[in-house]
Amino acid sequence: MNDAPTGFRDAIAELTPQLRGFARFLARDAARADDLVQETLLRALENPGAWQEGTNLRAWLFRILRNAFVDQARRSGREKRLLGALPLRAVEHAAQPGVAELGELGRAIAALPAPQREAILLVAALEFTVEEAASVTGIAEGTLKARVSRARDTLARRLAPRT
Repeated sequence: MNDAPTGFRDAIAELTPQLRGFARFLARDAARADDLVQETLLRALENPGAWQEGTNLRAWLFRILRNAFVDQARRSGREKRLLGALPLRAVEHAAQPGVAELGELGRAIAALPAPQREAILLVAALEFTVEEAASVTGIAEGTLKARVSRARDTLARRLAPRT
C-alpha cells in the first residue's frame, strides 16, 4: 500500500465522497456502503499498478466498487432473501419543504430495477459520460443508454403530478 504514489492516493481521497454516494445507492444501507467503500479503497491502494496512468481513475474506482458490490451480493444472496422478507420500518415525515418530494424521488429511484437504478445514478447523479458508465458497468454503451432512458421514463411517470 505504501508503493502508491502520493498523487494517486490524493486523487483517490478526493473521489471517496462520490464513491460513498454511489455505494449508498447500491447498498441502500449506510453501514454496507461504508464497507463497500473501504473494500474499494483497499483494493485500489493494495494494487496501484492495476490502474494505468492516463486512464480515467474515477471510472476505475467505480468499477472496483461495483465489482465489490456484486461479489458481496453473491456471497450474501441468502441473507438478502431473508432480509427482503422483513417489513420496512415506519418513517416519520419531516416538516421541511421539499423533503416529501425528495423522499418520493428516493423511493422512486429505489423502486427501479437494479440495472436501471445503477445506470441513472451513474449518468444523471454522478455525471459520468455514457462511455465512462459503460466502462464502470462492463456493458455496451447502447445497453446503458437504453437503461438510462427506461429509468428516466419510469421516474417521469411515477413522479408526474397527479390530477
